[in-house]
Order: sequence, then C-alpha cells, then structure tokens
Amino acid sequence: MSSLAPALIAGGYGLVGSQIARLLRRRHPQLPLQLGGRHPERGEALARELDRAEAVPLDLMADRPLSSVTTRPSAIVAVANDPEDRLLWDAIRLGIPYVDITRWTQRVRETVWQIAPERLSAPILFSSAWMGGVIPVVAAYAMRELAVTEEIDISILYATRDQAGPNSVDYMDRLQIPFEVQLAGQRQLVEPLTDGRQVLFPGGRRAHVYRLDTPEQATLPRFSGAKTVTTRLGFDDAASTSLLRLLVRSGIWKAISGPRFAGLRRSMLYNPGPGAPHEVVIALSGRDAAGSPRSVSASLSDPLGQSHLTAVGALLQLERVLGLGSYPVPEPRVLFPESTPRLDDCIETLREMGVVVRLESGARSTSGGR
Repeated sequence: MSSLAPALIAGGYGLVGSQIARLLRRRHPQLPLQLGGRHPERGEALARELDRAEAVPLDLMADRPLSSVTTRPSAIVAVANDPEDRLLWDAIRLGIPYVDITRWTQRVRETVWQIAPERLSAPILFSSAWMGGVIPVVAAYAMRELAVTEEIDISILYATRDQAGPNSVDYMDRLQIPFEVQLAGQRQLVEPLTDGRQVLFPGGRRAHVYRLDTPEQATLPRFSGAKTVTTRLGFDDAASTSLLRLLVRSGIWKAISGPRFAGLRRSMLYNPGPGAPHEVVIALSGRDAAGSPRSVSASLSDPLGQSHLTAVGALLQLERVLGLGSYPVPEPRVLFPESTPRLDDCIETLREMGVVVRLESGARSTSGGR
C-alpha cells in the first residue's frame, strides 16, 4: 500500500467527492489522496483533516487536465462531469486506471465505441449506473440464485429531503428524450416516466415508480442474459412524482429544455435537504438449475442517503481498479461494475458502510418487467 502513488478524486472536495475521500481514508489509511478541482483552496481544509492528502488544481476543460497534477496518480475517479472527455483521454494516454461515475447511458455507449479501437494499458471502468454502480453489483449478487435470469426489474425511491450534489439531477434534463431498453429480447424505444407500477420499499412505504433512463439497462442485459431489464423511479412525495409526470407528459418540460431555462429546471428539481434514506428494490425472475421458475428479490437501503451510497459505489470500483484488498489487478480493458470478481466482498463492504442489503427467493412472481 505504501508504494502506491496517490489516488486522484476529480471533484474531490464536493459533496460526493469528500465522502469518497473520507471512505478511502477509513479503509486505506496509508493511501495518499489528491483532491482535484478548479479551486484547490476549497479543498485544503479537507486535505488537512484527512492527512496524506493534498488539494491539487484540476481543470477538466484544459487540453491536458493532468498536466497540472505534479505527482502522477495511481488511479482516477471522476466525480465531476468530464464533458469533453479530456480527463478520460489524458488518463488513457498516460495509462492510468480510471473510474467514471458521471455519465448517462448514451454517453457511456458513445464513449465505449470511441475507446474500442484503442490499445489500453490500464482499465477504464464506467460505473455511472445508479448510485456509483451499486445497483448492478447487487443485481449481479442476487442473480447467482438463478441458473437463468430472464427479467430484472429495478425500482428506486428518491427521497425529496435527501442530500444531493448538483450533478445528481443532470439526468433529469433528459426526461423529454425517449431512450432504448431491452424488452423481451428486443431493443425498443420507450418514453420517460411511463409504465408505472406501485412498489413496496424496505422502509414500509409504497410508492409509484416510472421508467427512467439509467446505464444499467444497457449493461445488465449483456452481462446477465436477461431478456428484459427495467429501471423505474419515484419520489417519496407523491405530489412531486405527479407534478414531474405532468410536466413531462404535457410537453411543458420539453418546452423549457435547453440552456435558457436550465436554472428554472434545476430550481424545480434540486432542493436538497438534510438527508434521508435511499431505498431500492431489485426483482429478478428466471429459472433454477432444474429448470423450474424462480424469483429473487434484493433490497437495499442506505440510511445516509444517495450521496453516501454513490460514494460507497465509487469506493468499491476504485478498490477494484487498484487491486486493493482481495481484488486481483484487472486487465487493461473497459469494465462495468456488475462484472466484479468479488461480489461477496462488495456486499460485505456495503454492509460495513451501513447499507442494509437483503435477499429473498421463492416461486416466480407473476408480475412482468415490461
């Protein structure tokens, strides 16, 4: 551990980045840290708190963002958006392991396509599936109960009083755009905030959830072989869910799309509170080794909220690309969180961090995932 160069957190003193830094310090006391951002003076207090840490200048719009970082990092986790991929390509050029938790589905697809011709010398891990890639990790853990996975249905309860960084609502700007999912083995375009259903969440609340574009809907079908993968989201405040659906389905949201109304949209969606639990239910159906229909349900709840769960997800994937703990050093290729070779260790880490993960199996549910 002591021989490692620093791990660089791009956006290291923001809401999520600072939590990642504290989790890394807790788990790996000897690992040096770099807290990167355009205003490093804002990260100096956190660097002093953590020890073995420094705030470093990092401008993601510079031609070579890493040129301002004097000590070459052992790995990078991108918490701040890298809109023109300059940090990503700088990491590829220098052969530095890279974890990204910021990209929506289409950007993941486009970037993987762009990277494909490259001969990588370090792993590139796209972990922007829900909450830093935690959801596909738990889904992969649950699907081990099935010999064949046919459907995966993910339901998310978003607490309106949860803490959130400003980047956490960027995906909401795409609510007027149809997106691609896999249904019954076929790729199909669906509309956001449609196909609702009511779900019982771990905390006892029932809420309506609706379709949302998230990266695990693109990656889990290939990993699991499932013919249908669906992610839906609802707010713990029913009125907020209804209002957002009305704005989107009526066309008002589309009418206020674009840079001119960005502030208005953000003011409607970004009103973070003091914190609230973040809850998810993952329902899987398929067949057991004997060919009989089976269902598996996994639930998780983070009492510390979505930003903490995102930080834990980033921690898991950064440990993976660095080969820390029980992880083998991965090959230099494009990776996704669900392909981790240490699922049991991931679940153990989640629980150590206070995330409640439960797994139940039984006869196949009669409800579909479409």
